[in-house]
Amino acid sequence: MPRVVFYTATTLNGFLADEQNSLEWLFAVEPPPPEEYERFLDTVGVLVEGSTTYEWVLAFERLLEEPTRWSALYGDRPTFVFTSRDLPVPDGADVRLVSGDVRPVFEQLREAAGPRDIWVVGGGDLAGQFLTAGLLDEIRIAVAPVALATGAPLLPLRVESDRLTLRSVEQQGQFAVLTYDVGAGNG
Repeated sequence: MPRVVFYTATTLNGFLADEQNSLEWLFAVEPPPPEEYERFLDTVGVLVEGSTTYEWVLAFERLLEEPTRWSALYGDRPTFVFTSRDLPVPDGADVRLVSGDVRPVFEQLREAAGPRDIWVVGGGDLAGQFLTAGLLDEIRIAVAPVALATGAPLLPLRVESDRLTLRSVEQQGQFAVLTYDVGAGNG
């Protein structure tokens, strides 16, 4: 059965994006070796993201103008975008717009992932919905040596320590990658 993994980069003080929902801060940091990302992506069968993340990636990567880049970035993996509105889709990309609660869509995600994992790309609110629904198995955070004054929080909800078990800590370039297993907790 596929695992549901929230894998993201964050600042030292827990922001995913700045106050304009930009990730420009992230690209000023020396990235981890590309084989680390490729190794992770090889375990992924489907991507899941919120509309803000999706729209930022479309604009930053210029995917509507250069739709063939989608395949170079994500291969043929389906991407489910949770949104309450119609959004553009790059030609040839397998992007599925869905709305509402994550629970009714979960079976579609599992089927699309096959034997591989479900990657919750972002944002933090969407990852929090998976966590609250009891559908999140792992949180993998790449902490960058950056601090922002404001922005989008890593997880905009309270998560007690009884829900998370630290599995590993690893240095990848200038990033500290923390991997936590998610449990049911006592509450």
